[in-house]
Amino acid sequence: MHIIVAGLDYKTTPVETRERLAFQEDTLPQALQELRDMKSILECVIVSTCNRTEVYAVVDQLHTGRHFVKKFLGRWFEMPQEDFGPFLNIRENDAAVQHLFQVASGLDSMVIGETQILGQVKNALATAHENETTGTIFNELFKRAVTYSKRAHHETEINDNPVSVSYAAVELGKKVVGSFKNKRVLVLGAGKMSELTAKHLHSGGAAEVTVFNRTYEKAEQIATQFNGKAKPMEELTDALAQADVLISSTGSDAYVLSKEQVASANKKRKGKPLFMVDIAVPRDLDPALNQLDNVFLYDIDDLQDIVNSNMEERKKAAALMDRMIHAEVSDFKDWVHTLGVVPVISALRTKALAIQADTMDSVERKLPELTEREKKVLRKHTKSIINQMIKDPITKAKEMADNNDAEEMLQLFTEIFALEEEVEEARAAEERQIRKEEAEEEWNASRESRGFRLPYAYATDVAVRS
Repeated sequence: MHIIVAGLDYKTTPVETRERLAFQEDTLPQALQELRDMKSILECVIVSTCNRTEVYAVVDQLHTGRHFVKKFLGRWFEMPQEDFGPFLNIRENDAAVQHLFQVASGLDSMVIGETQILGQVKNALATAHENETTGTIFNELFKRAVTYSKRAHHETEINDNPVSVSYAAVELGKKVVGSFKNKRVLVLGAGKMSELTAKHLHSGGAAEVTVFNRTYEKAEQIATQFNGKAKPMEELTDALAQADVLISSTGSDAYVLSKEQVASANKKRKGKPLFMVDIAVPRDLDPALNQLDNVFLYDIDDLQDIVNSNMEERKKAAALMDRMIHAEVSDFKDWVHTLGVVPVISALRTKALAIQADTMDSVERKLPELTEREKKVLRKHTKSIINQMIKDPITKAKEMADNNDAEEMLQLFTEIFALEEEVEEARAAEERQIRKEEAEEEWNASRESRGFRLPYAYATDVAVRS
């Protein structure tokens, strides 16, 4: 079993290539199923954002795993491998695990330490889990990555210097148009990125923020939070005639604004400059807009300079978080190594303690005159004998887990101690516990989305019974 991640991101891949290899949310379940059905792929998760496309996979062999992941990408996007191969970065095992922790915690983001990516990683896992393309390895790994990220952000206080791509877009706007006071600003889209953009614009003093979206109700939800207005997309061209700034972040896979649309509005502007920032991938705004007089278009790659100027303090916290990741990778590696040995150790303990209990029952029947104190002493000492007897075998079993022939050696260990039935029961109990925990998480996630949370015991009891 091996873990690989094959991906491309903003650091090495131009936006033109990234947008061609961006997964659409509505087709992601189908993509996961097709990837999972590829030879060598045992588990998989796809993380696709405006800055990265990454395929995480548990594979039976490294070379075949790499081959079939690349084959999947080429087939899914109908793109020759030579077109994206030079940009594709493939990490394996420890490096892949380390990369996931860095991605989830925002250390690999354009804006170091940003938290939006954590939600995207959680959503990627949830989608894969719902489509049954994850298993024991990725359920545990991604859970650890999410838990670590929350803890690291809290302990290092990396978010004390708030920056994000939407923040950088607003800062770039300030550099170009000066203060937002008395400026008319348009926001395209009603997703999380647009909400953050509207928030930064409002706090930056924008006098009038108008949110456009194909679903008017969603635009209205964001606009009302920041004393803005909501309008349908049909009115966008007319609004451009009066606007000073437009920032766009929709989920469209085609241009939302063409050169012809803006040119039409530009005739009414009488030479007034229009500043536009496109922070979507695929891009919302036709690059040809730059050819129009007094129209200044920037895309997500242009934000890098703004982002860099806000990063110095975050880099100090990031260095500490990176050191913390090394410990996390080591802990996960230990967990993987002991994955097969835990049921064996549990079975050995169960069988040994059952023998001790049977022996005590026999002693108490044959020596009925024993006092409670004497029975207690005997139980204590017989358990001590048992624990001392199995201490060395347990240590040896753990050492076997690190061996290349771990599976065969643990099977021999199981047969020597005649633990077949106990191991089977231990594995079944472990599976029941995993299902119980997953049911509890799903139950509470649905409840949290409606504003309340049930106690752990009640939630798991209901989930298991249902």
